Amino acid sequence: MRKLFISFLFLSTILCSSIIAGEPTKDEKFQPGDMIMHHILDAHEWHILDWKGKSVSIPLPIILFHEGKGGSVFFSSKFNHGHSNYKGYKMDHGHIVAVNADGTKNKIETEKIWDLSITKNVFSLLLSIIILLSVFITISNRYKRNKNIAPKGVQSLLEPIIIFVRDDIAKSAIGEKDYKKYLPFLLTVFFFIFLNNLLGLVPFFPGGANLTGNIAVPMVMAAMVFIITTLSGKKYYWKHIFAMPGVPKPVLLILTPIEIFGVFLKPLVLMIRLFANITAGHIIILSFFSMIFIFGEMSPLAGYGVSIFSGLFVLFMMTLELLVAFLQAYVFTLLAAMYFGMAVEEH
Repeated sequence: MRKLFISFLFLSTILCSSIIAGEPTKDEKFQPGDMIMHHILDAHEWHILDWKGKSVSIPLPIILFHEGKGGSVFFSSKFNHGHSNYKGYKMDHGHIVAVNADGTKNKIETEKIWDLSITKNVFSLLLSIIILLSVFITISNRYKRNKNIAPKGVQSLLEPIIIFVRDDIAKSAIGEKDYKKYLPFLLTVFFFIFLNNLLGLVPFFPGGANLTGNIAVPMVMAAMVFIITTLSGKKYYWKHIFAMPGVPKPVLLILTPIEIFGVFLKPLVLMIRLFANITAGHIIILSFFSMIFIFGEMSPLAGYGVSIFSGLFVLFMMTLELLVAFLQAYVFTLLAAMYFGMAVEEH
């Protein structure tokens, strides 16, 4: 009963947040595509809710460097949700552009703008870094002070996960000899992905940012895996790629290009898998919410009826997304460890 009540509260919070944030006004027709893209893309403000035709948002810092004009720092509230100009700049479909005196876009000056703003995803990134550093520095200090005392609190919660990553991922994929030097990176990647996946499922501030669903973030992590793998590769690793032992030379003309292509394909697969799975989960959940308003425009009764089934589907998807949040962190870390293990494998 207790678990059912918690699930009901959680579902109610999600439904209320989505309905308030996504409900169209009487004068406009609901656009599901716009609503979905608005929620999964990055933004210069943190949208909270729409209330009586007004948008309530938390403004974020705008930091611009304009070649020839210098820097500008101000809050995104100066743009009035894209309806106003400020200091010769305007918000245009999520991007800051330079404008002329009559308010039209100046393409030449826009190309000179370097946008260094703290966007929604950047804020979420910094927040997750602060949370991870705070938690693990605190746990580390407790281990140093209480070496022979059983862990408690957050320490007892995270210790099995750390041991799991160490024993079942790092050791098994890399080996006893070399796993220690890669373990800090693997633990960082695992908890970073896992935490941000969970934060992305929280429908209210400071959650709701689609950080791991922004392709730039998986791309950077995949690039790190690629660099570490390349720098760690021993002669047997490169020999297997460029001249596979025991294979006739005519066959190498086919296999060697495939192996070289695979070196770049592996991190690409890492990037796409994480990006696609997280983004798809958000789109599916928002699509179920959209059905409420689509049917509601046809008939209020149909909207209320569909909301029951949409709510149940969303509850199911949110439960599934909790599993996916852990699974994607596990898969990314496991594959990274396997690539490292292949690079350092002995003859």
